[in-house]
Amino acid sequence: MKRIGITIGDVNGIGPEVALKAIRRGRWAEGVEFILFGSEEIIREQAGAMRIPVSRKISFQALEAPVKWNPGKIRVDAARHAGEAIRMAVKNCLSGEIDAMVTAPICKEGLHKAAIKVPGHTEYLAELTHTKNFGMMLMGAGLRVMLVTRHIPISQVSKALTRQSIVEHIQLTGEALKLFGLKKGKIGVCGLNPHAGDGGVIGREEIELINPAIRQARKRGLNVSNAVPADTIFYEALRGDYAAVVAMYHDQGLAPLKMIGFDEGINVTLGLPIIRTSPDHGTAFGIAGKNEASPKSMKCAIQLAVEMAGKPNPWKTS
Repeated sequence: MKRIGITIGDVNGIGPEVALKAIRRGRWAEGVEFILFGSEEIIREQAGAMRIPVSRKISFQALEAPVKWNPGKIRVDAARHAGEAIRMAVKNCLSGEIDAMVTAPICKEGLHKAAIKVPGHTEYLAELTHTKNFGMMLMGAGLRVMLVTRHIPISQVSKALTRQSIVEHIQLTGEALKLFGLKKGKIGVCGLNPHAGDGGVIGREEIELINPAIRQARKRGLNVSNAVPADTIFYEALRGDYAAVVAMYHDQGLAPLKMIGFDEGINVTLGLPIIRTSPDHGTAFGIAGKNEASPKSMKCAIQLAVEMAGKPNPWKTS
């Protein structure tokens, strides 16, 4: 039996809708069960309003934080409810009561208004699990992309990059490929600057940070490219040259992935002692409550969580 927890995210977004649709439409093994972390009353209210059947495979984990449904609105109560759902699901993962967790989208602005000061899901999960070395890998349409920096302003990217952080993210990528059954897969690494610095003419990060980190990663036995210009590396990955790509910043990695796999992109957090996946989209407040959201990304995220739940977690220490 596999028990998959799903946090419903911000109830005023599309989280409950895509979770209900994905579970309903998926072909799940007999032993797979789903626990939705969030208000059963709100979930059933949304299901009724949008005429979405509630699968018999679903049970509910009640939360104490009260919440009301205001489709498309940023509300503190919804943010607090989302935060409590995440905390409860992590607790259940760590205790073994569930085998993996899938997170529906949250609203970062709402979290900050609710005094939950985290850049995003990934950092919050690392904080809750006391994890120092972690990473965010996005997958979809044949691409696997690891981000060295995540939710920071573009003006801060160069200063945030260090040899150690680049090495750590290459290492996490290599461990993930083994988990996915791709032990011999080559890792492509993006340069930061146009033309990967062009020998230092357009920037020196490749010379001073990225390629030295790559050499260090190779000493650990990892199959890694030199720094490759970002305008060609994703084409090369799609034709099979690389099993995964390590990007230096958020949009460098996610723009090409979303261009070719927007509806099926998923996020998996690497380095945690628990399994966590999520759809690669936001709350979509503009269509919340209208029964227009595609569950494809959520369904893919759930499928990956089910697959990963049946394998040893290389980052679980006990």
